[in-house]
Parts: sequence; C-alpha cells; structure tokens
Amino acid sequence: MFNFELQTLNKMNNNISVTRKEHFNCAHRLHNSNWSNEKNANFYGKCNNPNYHGHNYNLEVTITGPLDEESGYLIDMKELSDIIKEEILIPFDHKNLNLDVEDFKNLIPTAENMAIVMYNKLVNRISNKFDIKIKLYETERNSVIYPA
Repeated sequence: MFNFELQTLNKMNNNISVTRKEHFNCAHRLHNSNWSNEKNANFYGKCNNPNYHGHNYNLEVTITGPLDEESGYLIDMKELSDIIKEEILIPFDHKNLNLDVEDFKNLIPTAENMAIVMYNKLVNRISNKFDIKIKLYETERNSVIYPA
C-alpha cells in the first residue's frame, strides 16, 4: 500500500528539494575602481573601509530535482557537503576576498556577486538534472538569493 502511495505521489510531482547549510568568515572591501574615493565612500559607506571589514556568512545551498526511487535520496548529502567545501569554503573562509580570491580580482565582492560566483562554481560540479539555489546571509538581517 505505501509503495503504491509513494509512486502515485511521485507521478504528481517528482521533484523534491534538500538544503545544506554552511558557515564561513571572510573580509572584503566594496570599492568601484572607476569611481572617485569620495563617490565610493558616499555610496558604500563603512563597507568601503580601505582596511577592509569582515562578515560571518551563512550559506544555504538548495538542490531540487527528481528523487532517486532506488536510493531514496535526491543527492548524497556527503557528496554535496564535499563539493561546497572544495568550491566555496576552502577558497573563501578566513580570506580577504579582494586580495586572496581570484574571482574578485576584477569583481566587486558584494553579497550579490558572491552568490553568483558560488552558484557558477557549484553548477560546474553538480549534475545538470538538478536545479541549484544559493541563499547567502551576509548578516542576520540581510541575505541574497540566486537565481531568484
């Protein structure tokens, strides 16, 4: 009976989502090199500090796709954890994004740009049968979702 009910539900909507949460810390400076120092200071405020500033980021990576009926998994969470660690945590954690992370040598490390960079790194490692969504919390009150 249960197996029949599960098969019936899967035919109605065979997609499911799982989310992996991670935490990391890094520093950055928001600064547009095409603008004057005055315009940068006025626009970015404290985030334009020439000596950088840091955040304690929280990251949620949500994977959506068809459930593998044989395993009962959408994706092996250990495998997802390892990919996030290799692609995001190791390169970003306790780094100065402007100075230490190649992705931001010519890209302003806003939370929006960070989410896009993270998404692109994960898309290259995770099967294209899945949809990926990034939610990056820069502070407890401010977060970015990509793609929207």
